[in-house]
Amino acid sequence: MNGKIVVVTGTSSGFGRLTALELARRGHTVVATMRDVEGRNGQVRSELIEAAKAEGRVLQVLEMDVADEASVNAAIDHVIKQHGRIDALINNAGTMFVGVTEAYTVADIERQFAVNFFGAVRADRAVLPHMRAAGSGLLVHVTSLMGRLIFPFFGVYSASKFALEALAESYRYELSSFGVDSVIVEPGAFPSNLLPSSPEPSDDGVLASYGAVAAIPGQIKDSSSQAHDSSNPPRPQLVADAIARLVEATERRPLRTVVMPEGMDLGVERLNEAVSSVQNDMLGAFGMSSMI
Repeated sequence: MNGKIVVVTGTSSGFGRLTALELARRGHTVVATMRDVEGRNGQVRSELIEAAKAEGRVLQVLEMDVADEASVNAAIDHVIKQHGRIDALINNAGTMFVGVTEAYTVADIERQFAVNFFGAVRADRAVLPHMRAAGSGLLVHVTSLMGRLIFPFFGVYSASKFALEALAESYRYELSSFGVDSVIVEPGAFPSNLLPSSPEPSDDGVLASYGAVAAIPGQIKDSSSQAHDSSNPPRPQLVADAIARLVEATERRPLRTVVMPEGMDLGVERLNEAVSSVQNDMLGAFGMSSMI
């Protein structure tokens, strides 16, 4: 198998970091992207490069702020000039807003969507002309089980992930005749720094009016580190492995890949199966079965 040119967004930590290293480990040419590589993420950049080097692999780290269109376009243009193509884009960059939904202002919600949704829009639009011209390519969109199910106080985050699911699925159908595949990876409740670093809502007046209910999001954050069996903690590497398998697949990939911590089942697979039959029937009714 020839190595592929893969761009991964949001590689400073979590799934992005693990995915970049796993793909490099498998012999792919990986361009790991993150914000502020010359500043606050300078140490992270060095550590990522050294981690790959320790396994005899080369990994490139580029500046990319998915909330900035010029930054995204500059990074993708650099990769194209250097490597001539991009075989796969892993849209992983994300943040998580957890709190009383009404207390998040429009500006707050726009910041959430700027990364989780519009970040993928910007990156997809930057790579797609090159993929369509090549007649091949893969877009991987990392969403969440909360892109399919709703938890109280995760409304803003879930809305951004639901939107990303819709975008990715639309691309799935529209790009099928160009040889470009768009897929979704739905991780479950793996530990990460997203929940502890969630920004507080900006509307203090609304927050105060919720009384004791307003304390629940804080309790969720405090209890998140104790939510798993410490003797058998969830392994985020499972998500990186699933993404790597999608990158290396030689046949038509599934639209959705659910990756839950071992022993956990919240019914996302069953939901996907039920929705899939309805979706496919609808496309068939409108003469679009060839896009499935």
